[in-house]
Amino acid sequence: MFGFSLAYFLVILDTTVLTIALPDLRASLGGSLAGQQWAVNAYTVAFATSLLTGGAVADRYGAARIFKVGVVAFGVISLLSAAAPHLGALIVLRALLGVAGALCTGGSLGLLPELFPDPATRARATGLWAAITGTALAAGPLLGGLLVDLYGWRAVFLLNPPLALISLLAMRKVRSARGHRLIDWWVQALACVLLGLLAEALIDSSLIAGLSALVALAALVFVERRKMLVDRRAVLTERREAVVARRSHAPVLPGGLLAVTWPELLAGAVANFAFSGALFVLTLFLQDSRHLTPLATGLAFLPLTLPMTVNPLLTGRLVARYGPRPPIFGGLALLAIGLGGVSLTDLLAPWLVVMGFGLSYVLPALMAGVVTSAPPGTAGTAGGVLNASRQVGATLGVAVLGGLSHPLPVAATLTALTCACYGLAARARRTVPAVDSPGELPVGK
Repeated sequence: MFGFSLAYFLVILDTTVLTIALPDLRASLGGSLAGQQWAVNAYTVAFATSLLTGGAVADRYGAARIFKVGVVAFGVISLLSAAAPHLGALIVLRALLGVAGALCTGGSLGLLPELFPDPATRARATGLWAAITGTALAAGPLLGGLLVDLYGWRAVFLLNPPLALISLLAMRKVRSARGHRLIDWWVQALACVLLGLLAEALIDSSLIAGLSALVALAALVFVERRKMLVDRRAVLTERREAVVARRSHAPVLPGGLLAVTWPELLAGAVANFAFSGALFVLTLFLQDSRHLTPLATGLAFLPLTLPMTVNPLLTGRLVARYGPRPPIFGGLALLAIGLGGVSLTDLLAPWLVVMGFGLSYVLPALMAGVVTSAPPGTAGTAGGVLNASRQVGATLGVAVLGGLSHPLPVAATLTALTCACYGLAARARRTVPAVDSPGELPVGK
């Protein structure tokens, strides 16, 4: 438990730790606002688009093996990032770091059901795992500010290699079997191209990138829908073996996965959209307008991040007893209220606390619900889908909110609408009897 939680700590830490270092990074390497956004988003774009691949690879080749490969790569690429000579090189290395992080995440999510087969025990373990990773979100701004104040932005990457080594040593005896799920590498590459073009269109206001993203989206939907229909037809006619033997008929998403998890995927995407976008906007505001040091900026975010360190333990117990839906709904409501409060007043601390509690309810409950509802052998893929949706939200949050004149009211409104949508979806689920048919996944209770 400690080993893969520590690795995921590093993965999540790198989504926020560099944000505090952006002013120092700009002074050292130069670059525009768009360049700073890409320094953050190169990691989240690559992480998001590789999560489906990471989950599928973990299910195919063994979660423990893929986890260890990801941890080693994460440590090595972090060292190279610390020595980046210019902003372009750093952006490329951040993208590679995101791929390594996706392998770590896919492996760790695949190990959860293997190490904790009982659903209730798994829910509590997920709460503990989320508490450790919540600590990464809490530590990101504070630790980043401290390191930048003492040694500059390069120091934020030098923290990763020793912690990656500790994680690898802790997991050295863990083994897991190979699976049978096939991987369509062309579709995975198409998903990477799609999100990269979308981020480019939003950050640089590129019409060509936007139109290209629409073409990539249409192609991805067409290919995946065709594969899902073929896969479902094979299940219904009891010819699964003939389909599994052909790589071209292996969809990236198992049939029925999106149908039962779309409310959670939407909630995860919007929660990360609001959190990452608000963190980016508030960091630049505190350092450029209020002239706070990086360390002082990190301390200013403690009311937001501290609840995310301790409260996931309570969320894990709530999920084990009542299911994931009440914490998700309540967390979204608190997040919307906190964002609204931050946008209306200069007194940030109380509203950051509300936002922190909201996120600490939403994120662990989302993970517990999706991983618990995944069918045998697809936990890595299911967790990868959720994490991909969250990182897509984070990427869009930095790209969209970073370019708006009044970003926080927009984030608050979107979160409130998502909360209402999720509540309606949860209510509809209670009125529909469970269906246990091929291609459909059970909804976690």
